[in-house]
Amino acid sequence: MLLEADDSQLILIDYQTRLMPSIFEGAAVVANAHRLAQMARLMQVPVWGTEQSPDKLGESAPELRALCGRTLAKTHFSACADGLGEWLRPAETSTSNTRPVPQGNARSLPKHLQKPAPAPAAERNTLVIAGCEAHVCLLQTALDLLDEEFEVWVVTDACSSRTERNRDAAFDRLAGAGAELITTEMVAFEWMRSAAHPAFRQVQALIR
Repeated sequence: MLLEADDSQLILIDYQTRLMPSIFEGAAVVANAHRLAQMARLMQVPVWGTEQSPDKLGESAPELRALCGRTLAKTHFSACADGLGEWLRPAETSTSNTRPVPQGNARSLPKHLQKPAPAPAAERNTLVIAGCEAHVCLLQTALDLLDEEFEVWVVTDACSSRTERNRDAAFDRLAGAGAELITTEMVAFEWMRSAAHPAFRQVQALIR
């Protein structure tokens, strides 16, 4: 199973200015997140950001915030508790049950036509996610997104925590829960699939 750019959305979790100096390998993590956001823009993949209590931890790194279509300010560790899931699914893909419009006398319809119609699938169900701290906000958001039946791909070299041990424990737990673990370059080459992709040279310049 490979990533598909036209089924993907990118989520950047809490790369905040007052948090990043404490993060293990923080500069490299932000650099990879920036590459991801630039590649997403080149390939028309929607980019979302989150910020944990920005009044206390500051806004996201400005180079990342500028590339996010929208940024969610949150107070829960999981962004889903503050409404991220609603951003990721178009309004028309509500999970509420709806019945088909009856044609003719509804009482004469076969029983299978009187049952609730299935909810439509999400327009972009593959979520490429990265952020900090890996064992707190990233982990809880990713687990909630898995519960909401999204496919979750965690970009390991764009994630971190204050300690390496906490970061790695998060990766172990996410893999066990069904998330795919990938790297920035894996995302790049799977989104493109071929050196014939129109954005190949621009993406290649970003990852060199």
